[in-house]
Amino acid sequence: MLIKTDQTEIQNYLVDASNYKGNCEEVYFPETKEEVVSVLKSADSSKQKVTICGNRTGLTGGSVPAEGILISTDKLNRIIEINEKEKYAVVQPGVLLREFINLVEEKELFYPPDPTEKDCYIGGTIANNASGSKTFKYGPTRDYVIALEIILPNGEEIYLERGKFFASDNNLRLTSKSGKQLEIILPRYQMPKTKHAAGYFIKENMDAIDLFIGAEGTLGFITEIKLKLLNKPQNILSSVIFFNDENDGLDFIENARNESYKNRNENIFDNIDALALEFFDENSLKFLIEDFPNIPGNTKAAVWFEQEFSKENEELIFNRWIELIEQCNGNVETAWFANNINDREQFGEFRHAVSWKVNEYISRNNILKVGTDIAVPDSSFREFYFFAKDKVRESGINQIAYGHFGNSHLHLNMLPKNDEQYRVAKNIYTELCREGIKLNGTISAEHGIGKLKRDYLLMMFGEETIIQMAKLKKQIDPNLILNYGNIIDPKYYENI
Repeated sequence: MLIKTDQTEIQNYLVDASNYKGNCEEVYFPETKEEVVSVLKSADSSKQKVTICGNRTGLTGGSVPAEGILISTDKLNRIIEINEKEKYAVVQPGVLLREFINLVEEKELFYPPDPTEKDCYIGGTIANNASGSKTFKYGPTRDYVIALEIILPNGEEIYLERGKFFASDNNLRLTSKSGKQLEIILPRYQMPKTKHAAGYFIKENMDAIDLFIGAEGTLGFITEIKLKLLNKPQNILSSVIFFNDENDGLDFIENARNESYKNRNENIFDNIDALALEFFDENSLKFLIEDFPNIPGNTKAAVWFEQEFSKENEELIFNRWIELIEQCNGNVETAWFANNINDREQFGEFRHAVSWKVNEYISRNNILKVGTDIAVPDSSFREFYFFAKDKVRESGINQIAYGHFGNSHLHLNMLPKNDEQYRVAKNIYTELCREGIKLNGTISAEHGIGKLKRDYLLMMFGEETIIQMAKLKKQIDPNLILNYGNIIDPKYYENI
């Protein structure tokens, strides 16, 4: 097993995409499950802190160590099996999502979770319950995890298969491969009824596997993952619609969302049922126009949508979308419609370019990102959207707003130019989180908590619930070695 100790060689492992920086003594690169077990057993016996690191594409400092050692999943990168008949895949955590998706699609299969960042590792997507544009129809990563092989902090191995192990009320019993029993008392709290990725997943009589999905590496080291696959869609309508009024674009989103839910529930297949509903405000479009000069001038908003169709219902579905575009004052003449796979890929690049251009900006200016990951109930979204934009506009700080509006999920990125603007932006961010919570939403819909958002998790759930989360971790990780500092502020472990 490769171990690096030279600080000049490990600096890339001490920072993530948010530009959050840390430090550690050594970086380990295990190639087998047995090597992972060996490192964890040694660290647990000496109470040495261990941080698990994927491809460092996260935005919350979750993979960045504060001390101790770091275990990289770089070399745990095998695609073990793709079963085309039974539609599942078995992979190690260091498999690059982009390569996995490409390989799956070559076999005419489909892995629906669609995070914007394709250069992440699959293990990281499990750790954060990642989601993306197709979550509007297909749900987040959690819905596609069939089984997990997990090494607990003490080196014991457990294998959890969905549908096999359940909590009884708030009690969960797990048995390791060696036969050791682990009795866990689960917290009791309510999660928001929105797209949500903040803190531990808790539900009455929950499936045990769900506790480890989205746990940000704090409860165990995932060494093998079994994922559900679907048949690859044969035909997808993809389009970008431009609006001269922002409210028209929001009307379009709301109508398309409501029709999609209705038609889905009633099993109507020849009408609107969007895969994705993504929104871009005027400032986002200005950010993109250098790379996409065919964006119409004076456009105030744009919506990108996609929908599957068959040869039989193609015309009906296309016509229904045209009707909705015209009903909401969208411009059919300037709209982009994909005529082939290259067009569709370009529209996907249009959607994803906003995120990487923001990350490029913060890296170039050496600042920490100030961007929301807030989702609220559909009925409150428009109110929240304008509340958020008005707050930033009043400050004079540059902003762009876009996101997964089908899921009422806003990415509002503030782009401060100096330390003073950064301080103001952080205060505004706190106000927006508070407002989102007041509207029964979540402060993190897809990026998780890591080390950067712990105060907002406290704001959302309160101290009593954070203490319950801390007690949960300590039952599984008594020596508090694994991804210490993620989700929970260390001070909450002091008196439990």
